[in-house]
Amino acid sequence: MNIVRSHGCRIAALALGLVAGAAQASLIGGVEFPQGAVSFADQVTSYNVGAVSPTQPSTPHRGAFNALGTPDYAGDNSCSSQADCSFVSLGDGGSLVVRFVDNKLTGSGNSAADLWIFEVGPDVEDMFVEISVDGSTWLSVGKVGGATAGVDIDAFGFGLGSIFEYVRLTDDTALDGQSGATVGADIDAVGAISTIATPVPEPSALLLAATALLGLRFARRSRAAHGLFATRG
Repeated sequence: MNIVRSHGCRIAALALGLVAGAAQASLIGGVEFPQGAVSFADQVTSYNVGAVSPTQPSTPHRGAFNALGTPDYAGDNSCSSQADCSFVSLGDGGSLVVRFVDNKLTGSGNSAADLWIFEVGPDVEDMFVEISVDGSTWLSVGKVGGATAGVDIDAFGFGLGSIFEYVRLTDDTALDGQSGATVGADIDAVGAISTIATPVPEPSALLLAATALLGLRFARRSRAAHGLFATRG
């Protein structure tokens, strides 16, 4: 019976290992993300477009949801609808707040960039970057100059024990273009390198875990029955 128990424990350990390893390191947008696709922002909590006129930025470029998930900009700025776009334009002085749900932004304990912002389009546009624990109190972590830019939040006094859910990006109205269909910083994605992640396990991993638990339950019942018969004998 000890053999059955040992075998069941090994299966359970393997299953748990597979569940824990569901998220794998990936090179995304030219940046290595240890947690893979789970590293990217999941929700938009606010989008305040900075508009100099009702048509700037244009309606197709106001789809805030396009800032979520992994970067997918392919060089096309002429969107006919928000669904056709791969990024959102902030507008002159506009802002966007995204939230990490299945992962959290933390410091790394070193000088490596912890937060990556994928700003796209033909113009490199500046924006202010702030982070927050609760989406209410904001802490500045400087400004980035557009394109694919990383921020080391450790440099601002935040370490491994600092956990943030929200990032706010605000276009610098004093710089860059101030009119046009894609005016303001154009956000394709926001990713956290240093994360506390709770990845969703693959169905196969869940099945293996369930099988392992059933095996352990069977082994325990078998041991209990064996002990009962030995007592009666």
